[in-house]
Amino acid sequence: MREINVSEITTAVAKLCIDSCCFLPQGVRDKIQEAIKTEESPLGREILSTLVANYELAERKVVPLCQDTGLLVVFIEIGQDVHFVGGDLETAINAGVAKGYTEGYLRKSSVGDPIFTRKNSGDNTPAIIHTKIVPGDKVNLIVIPKGCGSENMGALKMLKPADGVEGIKKFVVDTVRSAGPNPCPPVTVGIGVGGNMELCAILAKKALARNIGEHNADPRYAALEEELLELVNKTGVGPSGLGGRTTALAVNIEFANTHIGGMPCAVNLNCHQARRAEMMI
Repeated sequence: MREINVSEITTAVAKLCIDSCCFLPQGVRDKIQEAIKTEESPLGREILSTLVANYELAERKVVPLCQDTGLLVVFIEIGQDVHFVGGDLETAINAGVAKGYTEGYLRKSSVGDPIFTRKNSGDNTPAIIHTKIVPGDKVNLIVIPKGCGSENMGALKMLKPADGVEGIKKFVVDTVRSAGPNPCPPVTVGIGVGGNMELCAILAKKALARNIGEHNADPRYAALEEELLELVNKTGVGPSGLGGRTTALAVNIEFANTHIGGMPCAVNLNCHQARRAEMMI
């Protein structure tokens, strides 16, 4: 049994909040640089070059890549041989969010009552936390600051088994085409297939937590990711929705077992930044 004081979690989450909002992952940078070479639209190339200048400036000055520093989504995998001491884990995670968003001067976007008062929490808490127990004595944290411009363009559909893979393709492409410029393309497309209504939505978000360029371990789904990326880029939405071949940088799929009568599918979009940060404790 390994003991971990929850203060370590608070410190880690605070750092990850700042890092994810200010430093673009290398995989995303590489994809944008590649897209500049292949984009046929002159305006598209100019937009992509501006994205490069933006992430370089954000890194140099340690300032947010975007003013919308999002609601924080936390995926935490906890080794079953870990015992937390010193307090409550969820409280510690939210303390880290408050610390990171305050000390990093990151915009606080969380409102408590979604319908009536919509009062801001003042420190971007609480985070949206997904916890999984795994073998071992380590804790792995992935944080995703999710802005609403891209989040608002997500969609979920309860497809039927008879819709098959063609139904999945149509739903994904239609969702990206309908989103147009709103999610700040080039996007990353996270797709969840299977489970039930809530699980497929979580799977779509989990797909966005994957490193850009990392494919699904199942070769069938990896091939579908590549095919969907090609189809999405043929929509012509392009960088910032102003036309071109670079509508998406990546398509990631996660799947789960489902009911014999259903094939739920969720699509969650990331903007061109695809912000994430990860730490193992």
